[in-house]
Amino acid sequence: QLQLVESGGGLVQAGGSLRLSCAASGRIFSSYGMGWFRQAPGKEREFVAAIRWSGGSIHYTDSVKGRFTISRDNAKNTVYLQMNSLKPEDTAVYYCSAGDPYAIATHERDYDYWGQGTQVTVSS
Repeated sequence: QLQLVESGGGLVQAGGSLRLSCAASGRIFSSYGMGWFRQAPGKEREFVAAIRWSGGSIHYTDSVKGRFTISRDNAKNTVYLQMNSLKPEDTAVYYCSAGDPYAIATHERDYDYWGQGTQVTVSS
């Protein structure tokens, strides 16, 4: 089993920044492609960003392009999501996930492991 633990969420004003971290343990972290998803109140969980095992390929949903950056440090077994220019509509619980190392997966079904989530609240 791969365990994932997110951290770094919180309350921030619009225009501010947060950096989320997701620490992995239990298996070889570099064997997995990683993703970030989010779920706002009353909405379905949606894809945010994904990164291949090597970090060589990355994909973002359109609404966060130019504002969010996904990265990973395989030596530290951690994936990050740097979020800049935050907007109230970014308010959600953010989840990290692990799946196929070679895929840039955008669907929940393509991921095998999930963290518990971290709350991000952006005030206007």
